[in-house]
Amino acid sequence: MRRLLGLGDNTVDLYLTTGLMYPGGNAVNVAALSARLGETASYLGVVGQDAPGDLVLRALRHEGVDVTRCRQVPGSTSWSKVVHRGTDRTFTGSDLGVSTRWELTLDDFDFVSAHDVTHVSLYSGLNDLLPRIREAAPRLSFDFSSEWTDAHLEDVAPLLDVAFLSAAEHDERGCVELARRVERLGARVVVVTRGEHGALAVTGGEPTFVAAEPADVVDTLGAGDAFIAAFLNVWLDRGDLPSALRAGAREAARNCATLGAFGHGTPITPDGDLVFAEDPGLRNAR
Repeated sequence: MRRLLGLGDNTVDLYLTTGLMYPGGNAVNVAALSARLGETASYLGVVGQDAPGDLVLRALRHEGVDVTRCRQVPGSTSWSKVVHRGTDRTFTGSDLGVSTRWELTLDDFDFVSAHDVTHVSLYSGLNDLLPRIREAAPRLSFDFSSEWTDAHLEDVAPLLDVAFLSAAEHDERGCVELARRVERLGARVVVVTRGEHGALAVTGGEPTFVAAEPADVVDTLGAGDAFIAAFLNVWLDRGDLPSALRAGAREAARNCATLGAFGHGTPITPDGDLVFAEDPGLRNAR
């Protein structure tokens, strides 16, 4: 049995202040960062036949992630524009490109079944297929990020073994109430990350807390995905929430010292002009 599959979203994060692009996307990052922890990891998604698509696949192969079932098709790879203010970042635009233009085959579902846990995100564009993915996956993890809706929680939570939400703007009591609500909807374990305020997990209605670890912050992008990768692998090994939360907090802090979600920064290349020709902001960033 393989360990973890990241399924769905990918992107290149375009750092406008430095003219570099980094491979990213929640499902990509969780797979790559899981492999860095020494675990067997795979990624399944769709990238374009362009320089950003080459970057995503090259970086994943370098990290030891199995990408043998990925599609590389005509069209643009998904991109997100990122502007940094100090060590924090703001997303200022994005395009899904070809990342959601695919259909999962029977062989893909067999591939899902071969992994201990499949991780999907709000941005994977697979909501309609989640019931079928749930049937195939021994365990299903989902990242709602900070952009969930009540309707989305009600539709997806009943399918999940682990639900992740980001709620840095909520106080502790509000996060516990949120986690308990998602658990009542059906998720087996609910994890709420709160940035510098730490994180908590709820199962059986009972919350477990962890403080944020001290960090040398260079770039916060990818910290939440590092938390997810570490949490899932420890949870799979031990089923122990305190240990999983501590591992998540540790890896999130460590990831803050990395530019991009897991490095591999590459100049926005002349080939990028073919993809981003209509965006003067990107041309000027080079």
